[in-house]
Amino acid sequence: MTDSKPSPWMQYVLALAAAYNLIWGAAAVLFPNALFQWAGMEQPSYPELWQCMGMIIAVYGVGYAVASMNPYRHWPIVFVGLLAKIFVPIGFLQAALHGRLPWRAGWLIVANDLIWWIPFSVILAASYGYFQDKKRIRCPEVLRLALKTRANNGVTLDQLSRQTPVLLVFLRHAGCTFCREAMADIGEQRRRIEATGTRVVLVHMGTDEQARKYLPKYGLADAVRINDTPRHLYRAFGLCRGTVGMLFGPKVWFRGFQAAILRRHWAGRWQGDAFQMPGVFLLCQGEVVRSYRHQSVADRPDYVRFSISDFQQLEMQS
Repeated sequence: MTDSKPSPWMQYVLALAAAYNLIWGAAAVLFPNALFQWAGMEQPSYPELWQCMGMIIAVYGVGYAVASMNPYRHWPIVFVGLLAKIFVPIGFLQAALHGRLPWRAGWLIVANDLIWWIPFSVILAASYGYFQDKKRIRCPEVLRLALKTRANNGVTLDQLSRQTPVLLVFLRHAGCTFCREAMADIGEQRRRIEATGTRVVLVHMGTDEQARKYLPKYGLADAVRINDTPRHLYRAFGLCRGTVGMLFGPKVWFRGFQAAILRRHWAGRWQGDAFQMPGVFLLCQGEVVRSYRHQSVADRPDYVRFSISDFQQLEMQS
């Protein structure tokens, strides 16, 4: 199974934080009195103490550089960095209120600490979600239980997959432009998919009543479907909630214009979790033989090609 990867912007932010800390730390070591002169403060009697502080700041820079290689794995570094960026402004505020530090020096707090609060917090939240999803799919028992979920025809996923291969498509909420595009694609490709001997099963977050309203528009009124409003099945198959990049990246805006305006899928009201990511799985004999987890809500899989097993592809090539 393919795990979700950190968004590229997380790596860029941490790399920028690393460069900033290294430059700032080097400046403090090489020019220990410069900051005090700029702030109009009395120069320290022991500049070596400030130089030691500069070394600590530079060490944080090294830590951020390491974290930028894999923000999820190295989340403790980001967490410690965020704590420092929260406590330092608190200490400065207390000192400035008592007249021990000039308010002018507060500009350094903005650049050194405050502007990093949001990106560091988002990285930590995404890391938490990643490890929660990974914890769920590590246990094969979770997936076995998930395959006992019954579709609207009363048959379990495990039983369906033993009758014919199952193309299990997890949709986003029905108001999503890309969800509508996916349903249109599946409706158009359904005959070709079923010609491979594969059955389409849809998983959605809405109610059965809602499904009966919008599925006929795409020729999917009789499609086998599963209502998973609490998203237990989504989590069992390792489908995470989207990050900022997955939901609002440049690709999403570009493809959103194509799907909503040019292809006239438009958009509607949210039905379910708007942050839930979709995915596609091929089930056969109670096993997941192929999986695709969207790295962006704008991804557009080739459902026909995905529904053909490796064995069938070899037969077609020969």
